[in-house]
Amino acid sequence: MPAHLITRRPGADRRSSKRAGRLRAAALGTAFVAVLTPVLSACGGDSAASSGGSTLKWTSSYFPTHWDPVVGGSGAQFRELALAYASLTRTDESGKAVPDLAKSWEYNGRGDEITFHLRSGLKFSDGEPVDGAAVKAAVERAQKQKNSALFGDLTSIESVDADGLDAVLHLSQVDYQIPQLLGQRVLQIASPKAAKNPGKLDQNPVGAGPFVVTQVIPGTKALLKKNPDYWDAKNIHIDNVELSSAPDASTVVSGLRTGVYNFADLDPSQASAAKKAGLDVFVQPGFNASNLSLNVNKAPFDNDKVVDAVRHAVNREEFVDKLTFGYGEVTDQPFPKGYEAYDPESEDAYPYDPAKSKKLLAEAGYKSGDIKLNLVVPAEDPQAEIVQSQLAKAGIKVTIKIDKNWATPFFAKDLTFSLYGTTGRDSAAQTLTAHFGPDGPLNLSTPYEPDGFEAAIAKVRETPLDAPDYTRVLQAATRAGLESKALVFTYSQPNLIAKSKSISDLPKNPAHIDWTGVTISGAN
Repeated sequence: MPAHLITRRPGADRRSSKRAGRLRAAALGTAFVAVLTPVLSACGGDSAASSGGSTLKWTSSYFPTHWDPVVGGSGAQFRELALAYASLTRTDESGKAVPDLAKSWEYNGRGDEITFHLRSGLKFSDGEPVDGAAVKAAVERAQKQKNSALFGDLTSIESVDADGLDAVLHLSQVDYQIPQLLGQRVLQIASPKAAKNPGKLDQNPVGAGPFVVTQVIPGTKALLKKNPDYWDAKNIHIDNVELSSAPDASTVVSGLRTGVYNFADLDPSQASAAKKAGLDVFVQPGFNASNLSLNVNKAPFDNDKVVDAVRHAVNREEFVDKLTFGYGEVTDQPFPKGYEAYDPESEDAYPYDPAKSKKLLAEAGYKSGDIKLNLVVPAEDPQAEIVQSQLAKAGIKVTIKIDKNWATPFFAKDLTFSLYGTTGRDSAAQTLTAHFGPDGPLNLSTPYEPDGFEAAIAKVRETPLDAPDYTRVLQAATRAGLESKALVFTYSQPNLIAKSKSISDLPKNPAHIDWTGVTISGAN
């Protein structure tokens, strides 16, 4: 679906340099480019740590390129934006939607209208009220703002009515996925007053989250302090946050060891050093999935036997061993095993078998070496080298091409062969649609979609999340999507984190970083 607290690989949701962060924005249709400006301060430029108290010193590979959640989109940096912004719902440890700014919600009898009831007395950090009008403004801005990266996620919402603390969403179809969808990834809500100047908001965030941004140095550092007006402030035990852009992966551990940082996402290659340094190293649950993206509208992938040959040429264990140091997992689906959307019936449908790949290519009329492919990626990538080596064993010659503007041809569906990876979505239906739908941003073969997928995903949306047959219906949609010839899933990169032992354990909310209940003891 980032991406990730993950690895430096192609993809709008992946762990990345600032350049890849810009690729994420471009990939989602974002035309806005942040301009480096002098230090901005919402509260006089005071250092967050100057007031004392416990300080989280987080260095992140996803330091926000954009602080406007509409522009930032649902890529991996939503975790950092969640420091300053709250949403209608949030995700619990089971992956289900639970109240956040909204205390409750209910659908009408037909399932094509949902009313969210907001908590009373809440306000944004600029003093504006958090109410139905703020929700209406947030949805409409996400749908209509020129550089919005979220409009494609909100196609089920036809209109919004505001009535005091209520926001009534009128849907274009029956869709019981809305509470899952409108969480921290897709609808972090900004002050409507501040959002009237999106350019300023983009580097000076104004939300209703657990912390208030006091200073931003674009692309480098942000200082935040606890928000006393946050609805769950009593369970936020961190007083200050120093968020910085991560340095080279090889220097993160030394920074953690010396106390420059006390929390960081970690490259798997550094896990052993982090453990030896006495740091807590753990994997935060997630929905990460990497894939080979094929364009079936272009030769040679317009031949089904060639697609199947590629499927059987992939050795997923090699990706895990060489890229994740054993912390990742093989996957042939966009979901991890154990998640309710994972389809056991589809597991290992195309096992590694290079001999079978050669046979399929011969049946398609190709001799070894006849097929020559350009694998287009945005930067040097060991994942690409593994693909090149594996396909060579099947008789397919792959040349790796680096295109720094890769996002433009990828999302224009102009490429024949590429790589991608995401952190998923809180709504499983949205993850499936993004990958397999005819207009899915991650479907390189648009407008192609597998037979039966449209009906299967419609059935998911029409099924209440608490219905007895919901899991069965959801897995059937996954099964239909996996008939797609446009994607070959390979492995799941771990959300690997290292922290000081002074920081208590985090909630295990999949794909999220939640600071509720987390404490920091001793000196920082």
